[in-house]
Amino acid sequence: MLNTNFHENFSEFFHALEISKIQECPFAFQPNAQEGAIQRFIPRPDLEVIISDYSFYREYQMQVVTKQPMVELSFCLQGNRGVYISGSEYEISSGTCSLQFIEQVGANFMFHKNQSYQMVGIGIPISTFNHFMSEIGETSKESLSFSKILDGKRYRLFQERINASSLIIVRQMLDAIASKKMTNLELECRALQLLSMTFRSHLFVNSLSPVMFSKSDRTKIQQAQSIIMEHMSNPPTLIELSRLIGLNDYKLKKGFKEMFGTTVFGYLREKRLEKAFFLLQEGTMNVTDIANAVGYSNPSYFAEIFKERFGINPREILRDLNRL
Repeated sequence: MLNTNFHENFSEFFHALEISKIQECPFAFQPNAQEGAIQRFIPRPDLEVIISDYSFYREYQMQVVTKQPMVELSFCLQGNRGVYISGSEYEISSGTCSLQFIEQVGANFMFHKNQSYQMVGIGIPISTFNHFMSEIGETSKESLSFSKILDGKRYRLFQERINASSLIIVRQMLDAIASKKMTNLELECRALQLLSMTFRSHLFVNSLSPVMFSKSDRTKIQQAQSIIMEHMSNPPTLIELSRLIGLNDYKLKKGFKEMFGTTVFGYLREKRLEKAFFLLQEGTMNVTDIANAVGYSNPSYFAEIFKERFGINPREILRDLNRL
């Protein structure tokens, strides 16, 4: 049976923001406190999608007490805000993806004056999360549940930068909603895709074997990852990388695959394309310059693998930006 009481948590948040006309979408704010809009969608009983875009005329703090345990995934596209939960302070900053596991807790939110906040939030009850985990666990041979992740705590946060794949889905979703072309089924599919991608990246990361890989080996493999990121446009060969970190190439290849879920080359390719995506979003460079900046001397090949990875030609991104 689905637990749909988690919707009360979002209603409490809207009430604390002093939102009027809660039954309407988008919601209107009380005058003189803040401006903007929040859109609330419930494409199915155990799924809530919130699109927030607002700012405050003054420094603003509010307290919310969650009434039901839930899992929330949020993408912060603009603005930085702090939140105190269970005696600990957290920062939700622009460009981050946050996966939150929430029991019944009190939260104190702090918003800054004249700062725009743009967020996309996706919420599900623990029954739905546990169902997802049981299905993913069948293929990953790992067993996770809401209670196991919290491990006796009342709140847990996983946070990282929004990756390019998720950002594309989020922006496509926002564009479709703004143009009123998003059906409930399409919204449900996009939200579930984002949840699935995030669960896999945050919760199902293979750990290194303690027998084969020592703590020193782990540190060296982390060092290899840093070198790849620093020298993305002109990276060392695998043998050169092994020598730089002082680890033989067999341990480097096997350890890197287990630690990051892909090969050294696969990781480099993914990070190059992600960086290219963000450079395209800035709109200050052409495709050829971006290809060179991330280590591809052939712009045509770069465009081919970029479209293969993200489903869109890089020139289309620049063209869309120029229309704004």
